[in-house]
Amino acid sequence: MSEMMGNRARRSRVDNTWRKPGLREGFTTSACAAASAAAATRALLTGEPVSEITIDLPAKKNVLFHIVRCEFGPGRVTCGTIKDAGDDPDVTDGAEIRATVEWRESPGVLITGGEGVGVVTRPGLPVPVGEPAINPGPRRIITRAVMQEAKAVLGERGLKVTISVPGGEELAQKTLNPRLGIVGGISILGTTGIVKPFSVAAYRASIYLELKVAASNGLRRAVLSTGSRSERYALSLLQATSELGFVQVGDHVGYALRQARRLGFRRVIIAGMIGKISKLAQGRMHTHVSEGGVDLDFLAHLARRLGADEDLMERIRAANTARHVQVMLRQAGISGLEELLARRAAERAFAFVEGAFPIEVWLFDIGGELLGKGKAGGEDGA
Repeated sequence: MSEMMGNRARRSRVDNTWRKPGLREGFTTSACAAASAAAATRALLTGEPVSEITIDLPAKKNVLFHIVRCEFGPGRVTCGTIKDAGDDPDVTDGAEIRATVEWRESPGVLITGGEGVGVVTRPGLPVPVGEPAINPGPRRIITRAVMQEAKAVLGERGLKVTISVPGGEELAQKTLNPRLGIVGGISILGTTGIVKPFSVAAYRASIYLELKVAASNGLRRAVLSTGSRSERYALSLLQATSELGFVQVGDHVGYALRQARRLGFRRVIIAGMIGKISKLAQGRMHTHVSEGGVDLDFLAHLARRLGADEDLMERIRAANTARHVQVMLRQAGISGLEELLARRAAERAFAFVEGAFPIEVWLFDIGGELLGKGKAGGEDGA
């Protein structure tokens, strides 16, 4: 899974999440932690510094990592490697991922977190509350790499592996971690060890994770926004003191609605601007441009219902953007398009989830003014 899941640059997911040919793959924080841990284990056992290490990852065998740090201490060794995320827009790209390996009396491998690795404080994540944010998949990758180096001695005593990321607490402010209740640093993520740039699967996984954490913490209302600005405007309008339950879904509105239904939410607000809301109003629950642009003919027909004449309709069909249509109608003294779109979008989304919960749609302008508000479904009180 891509690091994008936990390292979405605050708060700018890339709208074009389709993977493009020729983009260079990179390595996850889990892969880097495993490489550092393997190198530190080898150095601890041999007493010799390690400058490079080859490990197997779930998605790729015999991967070579350069070790930029190999420091010896009493009964311990700390090694580090620099994360290369390839062409993925990952805030941890270039960070040093370190592992300190030391002896312990109990057999086996104990993995814990150090400086710059966050601690889980809310339920709903794969890691229990109070534990370092090192997911189960990464723990398996790290353990496997360490055991490959130390399997001959682990029957006698064990090893403690402490993963740390210098500067991780600052990096975490650019990720989902504060919202998810992970404090003090980044998460160690990645089940395959490989970062695939602009992965749709990773984007959707992050949407599901945010919704799951919100549901696990008792929230029954989700606010799905199509971008960072519409999310910010919704936060302000609701006077929210926490971002929990606010999820940037980009073009994946339909996916987010299905997950909200699956997780038992009782009310959903969708916040966006005219382009994407107009697509929802047509029942297009995936709004990426690859699925088609804004339907100007559709907007022209709605404008006719609001009083536009044939000449204005033709000019709307030739408009540059949906915002251009808004300007045309404003200049013609015609109002109501945003309210109509919001109401239709709410009705289409409500039908999409088969009436599972009430849905509101809020349509903002680029400056944050709420121009249209629509609702479908009864009062819920959530």
